[in-house]
Amino acid sequence: MLWRIVTYRLAGEESRHRVAAWRELRRVGAVALQSATWAVPTGDRFDEGLEKTRILVERAHGQVLVFDVDPASGSLGELERLYTDEREAEWVEFRAECDKALAELRSEFTKEKFTLAELDEEEHNVDRLRRWYRDLRAKDIFGAPSAADAEVQLKACAELLEDFAEQVYQARRRP
Repeated sequence: MLWRIVTYRLAGEESRHRVAAWRELRRVGAVALQSATWAVPTGDRFDEGLEKTRILVERAHGQVLVFDVDPASGSLGELERLYTDEREAEWVEFRAECDKALAELRSEFTKEKFTLAELDEEEHNVDRLRRWYRDLRAKDIFGAPSAADAEVQLKACAELLEDFAEQVYQARRRP
């Protein structure tokens, strides 16, 4: 895996441009090294995010500099570790959200709140988790330790949602 270092300078005090660049780099999985300095793996999805960042910064009359990391420098292993640590933190957060979704669904079973409105809400929540999972999976190029457990938790959420949908359907059929 080859890496690039991107750094940028933005004029002015307005933070919205800095936030926009920061958000785009985070979206593709770049690793913050310092303020306005990031490490980004190479590859289509990363290159696309880097180009979007370049456009955002230049649109704000800023300057972007991109440097290739020398593969012989010995930095690749450290960059991979930093990158994987970032993904692991995201997987931990994802798993916590799955736990909340499971607890919410179990609570609805306990309350026997088998309504269409509740089903809609729970479906939206699990759909959000599915999108988040796809995004994390696409970024997790080195395989963070919690990824496999996260997949199991997401499947548990989906299965419990299906059980809940069945209960809503049955409740609607009762006179």
